[in-house]
Amino acid sequence: MSTQIAKKEDITREWFVVDLNEQVLGRAATEIARVLRGKHKPIYSPSVDTGDFVVVVNADKVKLTGNKLADKKYYRHSGYPGGIREINAEKLLEQKPEMLIKAAVKGMLPKNKLGRKMFTKMKVYAGSEHPHAAQQPKELTV
Repeated sequence: MSTQIAKKEDITREWFVVDLNEQVLGRAATEIARVLRGKHKPIYSPSVDTGDFVVVVNADKVKLTGNKLADKKYYRHSGYPGGIREINAEKLLEQKPEMLIKAAVKGMLPKNKLGRKMFTKMKVYAGSEHPHAAQQPKELTV
């Protein structure tokens, strides 16, 4: 008996919506990454993108445990000498809450072309409204 590899025509994609109101960031990010990879499906193959689309709402109401709001730092670099910038999680949450969620989920996906393709299937919104109602997303509990 041989292992079955998923083919592109066998994959059916669904849409899920995740409400992060009062949810812990890391625990929610692991569930989102699992759905983006397709590990919740019986047809899962590591070398094929079998994942679904995920719409994340209320990103500005996510919680971080412990003292992470003050201590956790996010870095970016302009590409010029001395161009490194850092911001702590508290300021990032109030300025760009979408980036906080994206950084957490992106770190849990594969670091290759396939992971970058999976990452494009996630849509993050700070408020409770999203423009994907036409896709009829199902509620995903975290």
